[in-house]
Parts: sequence; C-alpha cells; structure tokens
Amino acid sequence: MINNIKSINRSFHHIFGIYNNALYKVFKLGILLGFINSGIAFGQKTVGLIKSSPGFTEQGYILFAPLYCKTTYLIDRCGRQINSWKSNYNPGYSAYLLPDGSLLRAGHANDSFYDYGGKGGILEKFDWNSKLVWTYKISNDSLVQHHDFFPMDNGHILIVAWHGITKQAAAEKGRLPGSIFGKRLCSERIIEIKPKGKNDAEIVWQWSLWDHVAQEDNPMKPGFTNLSTHPELLNINYGQFNPSDWIHVNSIDYNKELDQIVISSHRLSEIWIIDHSTTTMEASSHSGGKYGKGGDFLYRWGNPEAYKNGTALNQKLFKQHSVHWIPKGFKDEGDIMIFNNGTGRDSSYSAIDIISVPVTSPGNYVQTLPYGPQTAKWTYKDSIPTNFFSPFQSGTQRLYNGNTLICGGPQGRIFEINEKNKIVWEYINPVSRGDSIIIDGIAPLKNSLFNSIYYKETYSAFKGRHFLPGAPIENKPIRYICNITTHVSAKTKKTCRNLFRK
Repeated sequence: MINNIKSINRSFHHIFGIYNNALYKVFKLGILLGFINSGIAFGQKTVGLIKSSPGFTEQGYILFAPLYCKTTYLIDRCGRQINSWKSNYNPGYSAYLLPDGSLLRAGHANDSFYDYGGKGGILEKFDWNSKLVWTYKISNDSLVQHHDFFPMDNGHILIVAWHGITKQAAAEKGRLPGSIFGKRLCSERIIEIKPKGKNDAEIVWQWSLWDHVAQEDNPMKPGFTNLSTHPELLNINYGQFNPSDWIHVNSIDYNKELDQIVISSHRLSEIWIIDHSTTTMEASSHSGGKYGKGGDFLYRWGNPEAYKNGTALNQKLFKQHSVHWIPKGFKDEGDIMIFNNGTGRDSSYSAIDIISVPVTSPGNYVQTLPYGPQTAKWTYKDSIPTNFFSPFQSGTQRLYNGNTLICGGPQGRIFEINEKNKIVWEYINPVSRGDSIIIDGIAPLKNSLFNSIYYKETYSAFKGRHFLPGAPIENKPIRYICNITTHVSAKTKKTCRNLFRK
C-alpha cells in the first residue's frame, strides 16, 4: 500500500488538496489508520470548502458567477478550480454550462432604458477554453434582458426581458394616476431566440405580460372585469411596491414534456405558468395553443390576494427565486421547487418549498380558487429558522442522490442538505467585488451570488475532457484534506481505486 501511495504522490497533491509534505505524511497515516472519511481542515477556514461530511456522495461540479465580477467559475467538490471563463461584463445574472462544454452567460450592458437590480442586456457564449464564440445584445430604449434565461434542448434560448411602457400607454390601459414614477412602467416579456452566426439571433416566439392585464377600477378603460373570477389575468393595479419595476421576474424554467413555462414574480410574490405551445399571435390573445387559453395564466400560486381570492394572511411566497420543475428521475419529480426568500414574512427566515400542483391531467390545472395546494409538500428551513435568511437572490436544486443543494445568495454560501435536513457539504464563495480574491481566514465581504448550479460528473460537457483539478480559488488557502475523487484521467482513477482496495 505504501508503494502505491508513493507512486501517485503527485496526483494526490491535486486530487486531495494537500499543500505541503508534512500534511501529506499526515494524509498517508490517515489512509493507513482508516480515519479519513471526508474533508479535514487545518485552521479556521472562512471561504472555499468549509464542510464535507459522510452522507455526501455526489461527485460532480458546481458553476457560479460571483456578482459584480467578470469571471465565472467551475469547481469540484473539494473546492478546487476546474475551469473559469472571463468576460468583459459583470453578470446579468445567470450562467449555464451547456452540454457541449460551452458557457452561456448573461452580462450587464451599460446602455438601456432601465438599470435596476438584475439587469443584464447581453448574452455571451464561450467555448470550454474561454473563447467568445457568440454574443447577442438585448438592451435598448424599450427592452432589456434581466436576471435569468433558459437554454432549451433545441439550441434556442428563452429570455426574460423588461418591456418599457410609457406613462401614457400605462394610463390608457387603466393604471391608476399617480402610480407611475419615472419615464416608464416596466412590464415583462419572454422572448425565444435562435442564435445565428457570431452576433445575431432570430426571434422565433414571444409572450408579453402586457397583453394579459386587466383592471376593475375604471369601466371606461380597457380590460375592465371582475378580477376575482378571472385569475388568468393580472391586476394592473396590484403591486405598487416599486412603481416602475412592479413585476420583477427573477427566474424562468421550461417543461418540455408539458410545453409550458414557469416564471417567478418577485414583487408580487407569485409564480405563473403559461403555455409555450402557442404561436406568437396566440400568445398575445386569450385562446389557442395546446391548453386553449392563449397567453393567459394557466396557473398561479403564492399570493391569492393578487387575484382577489385572499388576503395577506393567505400569502405563501415571500419575494421568492429559483422556481423550477424537478426533472424526471429525481426525488419529487414533476413537482415545483422554489427558494422562498422570506422577505416580508412575519418572522424573517428563508425556506425551500416543494409544491405538488393539483391537476386534472398533465398540464391541466385544477381551477378551484384560490389555486392549491394549501401547503407545501416539503419544506426545508433551519432548526432555528432565523439562522437561515437570504432576503434576496439565491437558488436551490434537487440532486440525483435525493439531497438538496442550496445557494444563499447574499452570503455567497452554497450548501447541501441530506434527506434528514443535515448539512453535509458547504462552500463559501471566495471572490469579492471586482474579481478580488478573499484571503482564507478573513471574514468574506461583498461575495454575493445570484445562484449556483450542480452538474453531475457524467454530464456530457465533461465527456472526453481529462483534467486534473487546480488549486482552490481562495487566496492563501488554509490547508485541508478532501478525499472526493473527480473527473481525472481513467488511468489516475484506476490507480486511486486500486489504492483504496489495498
């Protein structure tokens, strides 16, 4: 066994994150005694890998784009850098690793009609080697990409965009006088594009929220109706918490099987599902498409007061993020998962909620009002709820092993809980504003994240790529031992496995 250890000494310096010979001797002793089960830190770490405990089994990679920084990072489960991509823009906000190993990232462009939190304006695609291969700008005097987008399997991209409505147009539609500040009111659009060439795209479908608003304040204005019986429409006069950015969609997901889109409205504390099977013309109407309702809401949940079917006491969501369907093959597949931030709740705490949406058949939702369910199917919160509070940003993801990955955005904290709600893995983003790298051992500041995404080791982006992990990202990393194997060459993996069989 000792000879085997010596023969792969160089590899273990990468694979196990060990940074001097003395520690390596400790590591070898640990192997012989059999006491190393997971991460062991030497000193008080403040950034990078904080915890890796028994019960953690997923051996993949995590992607994150630190806010107010131009670099996107991919790390392994030992907190070591696998790859990075450098842009000329701060994020705007989301980034995704595509199946071919390229990075699709939103950037914060400087020219548009609106510059609120979450603004993007430009999409960029980089190959694995960080070469820019495609870019597309969505930032002008009436439209700007923000927060999130969704890469579809067919290569198309669903984009969330602010849509500027003039004061006059908003008033003509029934928006109450005195409730529009600034030059414009921000509505929302979803735009589906097909990338072309190196800096172009074709718009193949779009949906505008402005086509699905109504009001019950002025019978002389368009869309006058009884909103309590028309939940498929949005009350144009509900939600004046921020009179300009009154909707603030912050996440989008697409269900290919149902051909439906779900989006999250931060300001209104609701999620909405719409039909994607429509044509663009049908999407602007109240009929057509697979589900017969055009672009009207098929379902909504979180705040029944918004459609006159409840009060503040019935509110379930509080400035939520990261709404998505749990994919097939995962625990609770087909249900909807949400990071419920908790801002505005009586007690300030965040939770992860999973709801099982009542349906009459796949994609057809029970129309009993207010929309069910009455309670979440599953909820995670800290045993002392106020200990876990991320009032904005943030995300969550169900993992293959049934565990749940959680990103507490403001704290730059990524952690994994097992099915008993025990934290089994934890990482703190070591990159601060302006791409400055935080020294390990110093309390991190300005290291926020919008979200993080886990990719399994067998994800196609890694196929045929044989790489050794680099060093941890943090500056002057406090030494630690981590025995999580990663996507290295087959020969190295075989050697490692043989070592542990001895």
